[in-house]
Amino acid sequence: MLDQVLNSPFNIGIEAPLVLLILVALEAVLSADNAIALAAIARGLEGSQLQRRALNFGLAAAYVLRITLILTATWVVKFWQFELLGAAYLLWLVFEYFTSDEDEQHHHHGLNFTSLWQAIPMIAVTDLAFSLDSVTTAIAISDEIWLVLAGGTIGVITLRFMAELFIRWLQEYLHLEDAGYITVGLIGLRLLVRALNPELVPPEWSMIAIIALVFVWGFSKRSELPHE
Repeated sequence: MLDQVLNSPFNIGIEAPLVLLILVALEAVLSADNAIALAAIARGLEGSQLQRRALNFGLAAAYVLRITLILTATWVVKFWQFELLGAAYLLWLVFEYFTSDEDEQHHHHGLNFTSLWQAIPMIAVTDLAFSLDSVTTAIAISDEIWLVLAGGTIGVITLRFMAELFIRWLQEYLHLEDAGYITVGLIGLRLLVRALNPELVPPEWSMIAIIALVFVWGFSKRSELPHE
């Protein structure tokens, strides 16, 4: 369908904006689970000011890593080991979350930090692991590097605001953090399967549908406790 539109004689002047719009929409859809993971990592710091600073500095570093990944993507995709490392890291995050004790005061499990500089690299590396999935998809849609770079730039900006929004929602919805980490696990498993046998990777639409259902459950129950 997309190829038919782009190859149509009536598409003069609309190809670049159309592809950019598709890339931005794809980033927005694929960033929901990324945003919730980054929000949960930022919550490992005490206080909203530190959490915002961690997101700002962490995503600035993540942007540099993401641009580097886009520029080297044609080389990176030749090595399944990168996807294996990304999968291992995401699955480790999930394991760390579900096996850790809950912080009774903030109802948060997972990573806790005593310093801002502990959280920043975690945020950057987590976004990079997610980008292994989204950048590969973006490059499959367009071979115009500047379009993929523009989509990635808008995606990081969107991700910053989504992550801060999720920090508030994680306090408000009881199942949302669990739902977020379940989707992180799904992305990790998808990367693992693609590294080992790309033919077994489920289609993008099925992953989006499953993640959407998990998030519906995540938003299904509000906390009765007062929020910060």
